[in-house]
Amino acid sequence: MKFIVKDRRLRFAALTLLLCALLFATAPARDDKPKDTARFPFEPYEELIYEGDFSRAILRNVNIAELRFKADHTQASTSAASNAASPLHFTLEAESKGIVRKLFGLNFHQRIESTVESASFSVLQTTKLDEQGKRKRTSEAIFDRTAGKIIWTERDPTDPTRTPRVVTSLLSGDVQDLASAFYYLRTQPLAVGKSFEILVSDSGQVYHIPVAITERKKMKTVLGEVQTLKVEPEVFGEGRLMRGKGKLTLWLTDDALHIPVRAHINNEMGTLDVKLKSVTGSNVNEPR
Repeated sequence: MKFIVKDRRLRFAALTLLLCALLFATAPARDDKPKDTARFPFEPYEELIYEGDFSRAILRNVNIAELRFKADHTQASTSAASNAASPLHFTLEAESKGIVRKLFGLNFHQRIESTVESASFSVLQTTKLDEQGKRKRTSEAIFDRTAGKIIWTERDPTDPTRTPRVVTSLLSGDVQDLASAFYYLRTQPLAVGKSFEILVSDSGQVYHIPVAITERKKMKTVLGEVQTLKVEPEVFGEGRLMRGKGKLTLWLTDDALHIPVRAHINNEMGTLDVKLKSVTGSNVNEPR
């Protein structure tokens, strides 16, 4: 019986961190590409830190994970490249902590890095590190718009002789990855009543995700009491990012920065609340 319980806890912890990584992968299909002269709300540098609390039955608000989002620019390698806008560089990192480690002895870590062309906000490359206990995987996705393909390759760094897993998908339209979608969303005009469908690529697959903005309300946050927009992406279900039944809701500040301040996940495993803990960046203290 103990082994069954531990296995369920293992699967839940893995699911939790994956859901954390997906929380902000909600970007609307764009009508116009951002202009080269536009100032993104997260430039020149920004770091957001979140904590995730789990609740189920008698367990209430148990801290189990931390998430970090970083945005900056990659460095130009040549003088010619410096004449053009350098690519954007985004990092999403999720790590288990608290009761997951202390009581269950489980250790999870996921890091996603995204390189994005500045002018069009098109993904150029995604790299990922996925660690679950002793299991470790690395992967790379190349977005080849000339060939119209996404080529995703996963490797086992603990076994160099193992044949890499390769998935190839068609690349059509504006596709984001899990990290870039979070930031792309923040550059868009958002309003209650707006709905759209987005394309998000993960592990070589492309998923269609309907998104709706359903409410505007004031909320107490680490930034103070701010107006927020309620965003509901459909990430659960057949053909979605996550199989099975569940619901994801998130709240973004209703201002020029569109900072995600809270998210809520509810499924058969329990509920997960993710709250913004700290913000570092040059635009945070500017008028919103």
